[in-house]
Amino acid sequence: MGGAVSAGEDNDDLIDNLKEAQYIRTEKVEQAFRAIDRGDYYLDGYRDSAYKDLAWKHGNIHLSAPCIYSEVMEALKLQPGLSFLNLGSGTGYLSTMVGLIIGPFGVNHGVELHKDVVEYAREKLDDFIKNSDSFDKFEFCEPVFEVGNCLEISTDSHQYDRIYCGAGVQKDHENYMKVLLKIGGILVMPIEDQLTQITRTGQCSWESKNILAVSFAPLVQQSRADGEKPDTVQLPPVTVRSLQDLSRIYIRRTLRNLANEDSQGKGVVQRVPQKRKRRRCRRRRINTYVFVGNQLIPQMVESEEEEHPEEEHKEVEEEEERDIGDIEILKQVNVLRDQIMALPLPESLKAYLLYYREK
Repeated sequence: MGGAVSAGEDNDDLIDNLKEAQYIRTEKVEQAFRAIDRGDYYLDGYRDSAYKDLAWKHGNIHLSAPCIYSEVMEALKLQPGLSFLNLGSGTGYLSTMVGLIIGPFGVNHGVELHKDVVEYAREKLDDFIKNSDSFDKFEFCEPVFEVGNCLEISTDSHQYDRIYCGAGVQKDHENYMKVLLKIGGILVMPIEDQLTQITRTGQCSWESKNILAVSFAPLVQQSRADGEKPDTVQLPPVTVRSLQDLSRIYIRRTLRNLANEDSQGKGVVQRVPQKRKRRRCRRRRINTYVFVGNQLIPQMVESEEEEHPEEEHKEVEEEEERDIGDIEILKQVNVLRDQIMALPLPESLKAYLLYYREK
């Protein structure tokens, strides 16, 4: 397996590096990663480490390395309308990215052992919905998080199209995980030091594929006295959306589509100022693995030297000249919000259509 990617200056820079290293390979996964800033899930004072390809842990709060999440998102093969279960959902970072792909008619559930982490995840989700510029650009399936031990899920629970487990699964728990999966579904989990993709091909048949060598902390088994009944985890119900909620989804979709058609018809291109171009470096990779927290992360030792600095300077100048063309560079605006605010509707209904976002 190749080495881990270089650290980024910000979230977009990190995604560029993940793409370059082929951890992110599809457009929909790239869009989800760019829409959710990894730094927003770090505690204040630790954000400087957010864009390194390293796992991070503080107390019960934990984030896997970006290369791990990239491989997981690609291996899940997400599509709109699928149901997803995140076992060990943590901060909700992965579940929120999944929600951008499966859309409002999917199912997005998470189970997390620690109550304080579930509260943290709900706070981060609320902040994304109310404040993120990305929220209005997608149709979103909001995650629902439950506190509990994912090894104690009720036996009559419904099955899911896609499942991810974010803790090491022992071999004797493998079949327990498989039972939660629908036929045709995909389960991604670390088992026997391998991040593994398991596809259920029939009632009693599965296909397995190793993705990446990893080392996760094992699932926590609930301790209890002899004869004591376990605390069974009841997964959230799969409910039908209300007519009011469906109306909001379709009104927002219609307005978004009209805005896109209008922009295309006028030939207007919205662009943000181009970032400074990174220097090209010749890298010599040495494959190795290091422990970071409770995970084994692939790393590379790099020997870098600048490649043709004079040509690089010339390329940057040419790029700047190309940017000053006839393309209209507009300030990034929330077109969907402007359209909703212009509707001849009561203010309370506008607020509902905006998900009560203030900006």
